[in-house]
Amino acid sequence: MILPGATLGLIGGGQLGRMFTMAARSMDYRVTVLDPDPLSPAAEFATGHLNTAYTHPISIEEMAKSCAAVTTEFENAPAEVLLQLASRTTVRPRGDAVGIAQDRELEKGFFKTNGFPVGAFAVIKTPADLDVALATVTLPGVLKTARFGYDGKGQARIESRAQLEATLQQWNYPPTILEQWVPLKLEISVVLARTASGGIAVFPVAENQHVNGILDITIAPARISPALANAATTIASAVATRLDYVGVLAVEFFVLADNTLLINEIAPRPHNSGHYTIDACRTSQFEQQVRVLCDLPLGDPTPHSPAVMLNLLGDLWRGKDHEIAPDWSVVLSHPGAHLHLYGKRAARPGRKMGHVTVCDDTVEAALAAAMTMKSTLISAV
Repeated sequence: MILPGATLGLIGGGQLGRMFTMAARSMDYRVTVLDPDPLSPAAEFATGHLNTAYTHPISIEEMAKSCAAVTTEFENAPAEVLLQLASRTTVRPRGDAVGIAQDRELEKGFFKTNGFPVGAFAVIKTPADLDVALATVTLPGVLKTARFGYDGKGQARIESRAQLEATLQQWNYPPTILEQWVPLKLEISVVLARTASGGIAVFPVAENQHVNGILDITIAPARISPALANAATTIASAVATRLDYVGVLAVEFFVLADNTLLINEIAPRPHNSGHYTIDACRTSQFEQQVRVLCDLPLGDPTPHSPAVMLNLLGDLWRGKDHEIAPDWSVVLSHPGAHLHLYGKRAARPGRKMGHVTVCDDTVEAALAAAMTMKSTLISAV
């Protein structure tokens, strides 16, 4: 075990890193953040900030020498850096697992090769791939860049071959994945933690609603049957085991009209849809990340109340440059609402600035309160 008092390394300094750092610091771990942003949200709570590029050799050397273990808070952390650090110190999750999750071609291939449920897809790298792609995927479809796409970025709905060709030309033909569009009943996610010895702790399945490709609301537990929740949990656990994944992993699913499950994607880190665990579960996803990283026993993921999480985007900030924060009294006046702001200095549309988690006796009550807060905050803009 790596016991409190040791120094942990974190690659990436955004809001996920901020919440990891807060969990680690509350357990008396020191945290060194590697992030090029001088205003890194995570660095505000860390004991050290390596304010350089992720690949800077001096920073990597400092982490290797001073950190008992290293983790990451975003899937686009350079996998080669994780692999390099792994030769000197403990790194979780492993660079090869992160490498699969950050490349949709590798990710989809992993699902298909291992027999996990995934929709029809095709890889497009050059114009010569179009005929094969359209023979595999029936339009309409969704075109996604293989790398660096998130929150709806790097994605386009495709209705025709002409639109596909025009979009690829506009994007300058990066490696892409064309996915079959499927009519959805809803979207759910499973967040779990897996230890180096193979132990798994799973949080309640969450139901997710998106707006413009960005998560808007998470409802936990999801309003689905126990059988469907068990099926999703079983698949997610099998994905983590097959990857030999060590860390916190999120598996996102599409649920079709007949309750068929298709894996959308995985995230090798704590997940936006797991933020509710901070306030609604005995152990949060971020404490689990600390525990797995340090070889501590997993915490109990059991919820103590239903919860609804509402994302707070920069659109809610008023003024010409979105410089005026919302009036948080509508949130703070509710006894079961928990406000989490990420310390980001500049608000802009679509940027995640914080979240609110509402805990109540029932999902219905928590959802009603969250929707009232949302409409009040929006009406004030």
